Parts: sequence; structure tokens; C-alpha cells
Amino acid sequence: MKITYIHHSAFMIEAESAVLLFDYFEGDLPEIPAEKMLYVFSSHRHGDHFSEMIFDLAKKHEKIKFILSSDIWRKRVPENLRDCTVFLGPDETWEDELLNVETYKSTDEGVAFWCKVDGQDIYHAGDLNHWYWEGEDEQWNKDMTIAYRAEIEKMRGRVADIAFLPLDPRLEQHFYLGIDDYMKAADAKVIFPMHFWEQFDVAARLKALPCSETYRDRIMEIDSKGQTFIV
Repeated sequence: MKITYIHHSAFMIEAESAVLLFDYFEGDLPEIPAEKMLYVFSSHRHGDHFSEMIFDLAKKHEKIKFILSSDIWRKRVPENLRDCTVFLGPDETWEDELLNVETYKSTDEGVAFWCKVDGQDIYHAGDLNHWYWEGEDEQWNKDMTIAYRAEIEKMRGRVADIAFLPLDPRLEQHFYLGIDDYMKAADAKVIFPMHFWEQFDVAARLKALPCSETYRDRIMEIDSKGQTFIV
């Protein structure tokens, strides 16, 4: 599969039979093969994960399906595209002849997506993360820890071929908790950090931590927008 980092939490995955585009709201896209089905995912309504500009893709690509979190207002979808739009809330599933999608409840807004295409498992966390903030109320942070770990526990034993996981430097010393908790419950063959606000050194910072010893060689280091990987 060919993976392209677009911006923030936006990635494009070109598989053998389909193209998956996650949380696109700005940035340059690679050329999308016209013969392949394009699935466009938005994990929630926040402006750094969803933009109505995604619907412009239907003008260039006829074979398209939009898979949106149910917190996104239906009226934001152009009327002529509603038949090719699916809304999913937490703990729901959807499938067609090419793709299977499961959702998890985010610890922020919306959902995370677990997808299977061409026999490959792809996990995009959206904003499902261990949001442990310095200066936040202690009980709030404790409740966040409980909520995140409970949701990740639902994935115990699952292995993603590719996992896109938040690694947000704004969380300061706690920036790694989401990925580390995920890897203790589930697993991933390849990890792409995201939501790192263009601080491209976060992957190297995670790799330097002792907790990453068992999975640091699976963490991809992203250097720039538009960078591509073959996995």
C-alpha cells in the first residue's frame, strides 16, 4: 500500500482495489486513480478534521463514497451527494463489496475508524486519544485515563497492519500516552503518528523513550507534507 501524509491527521492510502482518504481539510492531494473507488472519511466535525471542501472531490472523481461521523450535520452534505454518504456513530459497522468499517467512540468528538480493505486492517484514531493535559483538573485527567483505556480495551488482541495514532506535543510530558496505551492493548505492524501540529520531531522523541522499546522500530518518522511511504 502507498501511504501519503497530507497534513495534520490527513492521510491517503492507496490500496490495490480502493483509495482511502482520512480527515482531509486542506493540503495537496496526490493523483487518485480514476478506476479505483475513493472512500473519504471524516472522524468528527472539528475544523482540523473536516471541511466541506471534501465534497468538491466528487466533481473530479465519480467513484466516491463519503463516510462521516454522525456528529457532522447532515445539512452540510450537498443534496446531490447524500445518496453516496454514510453517517456512522460509535460502535457501528458498515460494509460494501470492497470495504468493511467499524467505529469506536472518541474521547473528544466523533469516532475512530477500523477498516479492512484487500485483507489489510487499517486503524485511524481520529481524536480518540489519551488527552492528559497539564493544568487540567486532576479528576478530569483521571476520568480521561479511564475512558481512553476502556475504549482501547475493546481492541485488545487486534492487530492493525497500519495504525494512525495521535502524538500531540501540546500534551507536554504526556504526549506519548495514547500510543503507548494502544500498543499495550492492541498492536500495529506500522505506526504513523499524526495530530502533531507540524512538530515533525515527535516520532523521534517517542522513539527515545524507554516505553517504546518493544515497538519503536515500527514508528514511521514523517518529515514533510506530501511524503509518501510504501508498506
